[in-house]
Amino acid sequence: MINEIIKLTSPKNLEIFFEDEKCQEDAVIVRPTYLSICAADQRYYQGKRKKEILDKKLPLALIHEGVGQVVYDRKNEFKKGEKVVLIPNTPVEKDDIIKENYLRSSKFRSSSADGFMQNVVSMERDRIIPIRDIREDVSSLLELCSVSINAIENFLKKSHQRKDVLGVWGCGSVGYITALLLRSYFPDSKIVVMGTRTTKLNYFSFVDETKMVTELEDGFKVDHAFECVGGTKAEEAIEQIIDHINPEGCISLLGVSEEPVDINTRMVLEKGLTLLGNSRSSYEDFEKSVELLQDKQTQDYLSNIISQEITINQINDINEAFDADLNNDFKTVMKWNL
Repeated sequence: MINEIIKLTSPKNLEIFFEDEKCQEDAVIVRPTYLSICAADQRYYQGKRKKEILDKKLPLALIHEGVGQVVYDRKNEFKKGEKVVLIPNTPVEKDDIIKENYLRSSKFRSSSADGFMQNVVSMERDRIIPIRDIREDVSSLLELCSVSINAIENFLKKSHQRKDVLGVWGCGSVGYITALLLRSYFPDSKIVVMGTRTTKLNYFSFVDETKMVTELEDGFKVDHAFECVGGTKAEEAIEQIIDHINPEGCISLLGVSEEPVDINTRMVLEKGLTLLGNSRSSYEDFEKSVELLQDKQTQDYLSNIISQEITINQINDINEAFDADLNNDFKTVMKWNL
């Protein structure tokens, strides 16, 4: 089967590649329908990764957040036209201790393997999960939800029991989804979100309180914190968290930074803090995401952070979507018609 794949060959330059897609016996052929642009995709597209990384990884099909419809399943376990979420993490081994998303041998779509900007995608059957009763545009956010769930489940295993006040630093998409899911996991906890823009903090109507990072009182304390900032501001966020977290609290790190970040280890030691690294997600995290999104109110909240939906009929529409995404407060979703 000849497949049409849209690959980034150099910053902002997308080209069509025609490749012979060999359908493995256990594979399911899926046609993408809705794809969501991630900050990681933008870094590749805009050429914000280091040159040696771009030289090594390009050409590459972008996008690891997506859903689609089944086109063909040789075993007929999935029906033709069935809606499924696409799991970008692809493990090649199983470990009884290490989760699949942390195994160094695992492949990841739009990073170490081609992403979902394709006409059809050959997926192993344990890399797709049926989605029913979830809006397709909202379901494109399932991958991002699974990342937050991975962090929260990790937090549950390694944090102490006092969870009276949970702080989330970051008012972007990751912060929004993490705070929303924390509300589901910990309905009795006070959830406070710290951000830099009032207009974005106004979206967080489901939390107990929002604060500007420039206006935190000296006496403000949290039992545990989730850092969802990343980038150049991650260092400032982590420093502020260390100042305002109670002793023996957990700091869950979700923000991705290209450059090393300085951390005040002296105060980490004095307070007995635990830093939890979190990246990507597993099949089980996706299962929990699909389950949580059966709730209609959760879907409604998630729909608020779809800043723009752009229909993709040609390559130029993809360029338009990536350019528009730079100016959107939250997520840009592509309705995939290629």
